[in-house]
Amino acid sequence: MARRGTPGRAKGKSADKAATGGAKAKGRQERQGSGRGAGRGEREAVSRPVGGGVAELRPDRERPHGWTLLIDGAPQSHVDLDDPTHLSFAYQRRLGHIIDLAAPPLQPLHVLHLGGGAFTLARYTAATRPRSTQQKLDAPLTQFVRDHLPPDPQARIRVRAADAREGLGRFPDAWADLVIADVFSGARTPAHLTSAEFLGEVRRVLKPEGRYAANLADGPPLAHLRGQVATAATVFPELALAADPVVWRGRRFGNAVLLASALPLPVAEFTRRVASDPHPGRVEHGRALTDFTGGAAVVTDAAAKPSPAPPPSVFENP
Repeated sequence: MARRGTPGRAKGKSADKAATGGAKAKGRQERQGSGRGAGRGEREAVSRPVGGGVAELRPDRERPHGWTLLIDGAPQSHVDLDDPTHLSFAYQRRLGHIIDLAAPPLQPLHVLHLGGGAFTLARYTAATRPRSTQQKLDAPLTQFVRDHLPPDPQARIRVRAADAREGLGRFPDAWADLVIADVFSGARTPAHLTSAEFLGEVRRVLKPEGRYAANLADGPPLAHLRGQVATAATVFPELALAADPVVWRGRRFGNAVLLASALPLPVAEFTRRVASDPHPGRVEHGRALTDFTGGAAVVTDAAAKPSPAPPPSVFENP
């Protein structure tokens, strides 16, 4: 889930407008005109019922081959087929920084994507780290995106149409350099992807030096976010959390990106990059992040709940 009204830009490029919100009615017929071959004036939105909601791909009128993915009217991700290094939403840029800092430049990675409907970060990884091996778990949204915005067949992205947690359990120990979780059902993270048991499976799949990154969403009083940090701390000794200052202060619903590992993180460089974004963010770690949790309870499978639903105003133009 990405808050509308917080557009971004690729590094060194001018800002773009975020996607306009508003879900289309269920059962709307899909229309032709999507994909790379359609001209700027010919492209039209396409939609399809997926998993109890409605997925929509909406053209970006300012980028000839840019598209925004929405689920039930909630913007999820943005992709530019001409420039896969363009990361429009702030949370995507922060996850892009994590990919950049996961290893020396151009070094291939083993990356497991949980969710990430439009393949935005998988395409980014393929463009910035050629020969990376990537797997993506998502269903049934994946097929909808592949039908209209297929990734480059040379990108070495294997797709498994499976629930993120179920598919995670099929991976061997110590397979991934990086696990990226960006899973939303509509605008909420499913409960079974918020628990300590889930994060234990993530750590099992990671290499000893591997890293976990997650897109989280919450609003005042940030109880979900505090609980997710407290839960991650029981599995990973090293944590950092990036968010907009207004989210940190509990003044607005928005996204936060959690970075976790068994080994020390590049906190200083991550902090510098997040602070230099078009919409600057703040990174907390160490004692300050522990204090932020405020003694929040660890989330277990038995007590897990979906992340909170955003207020309707999140998807309105500011």
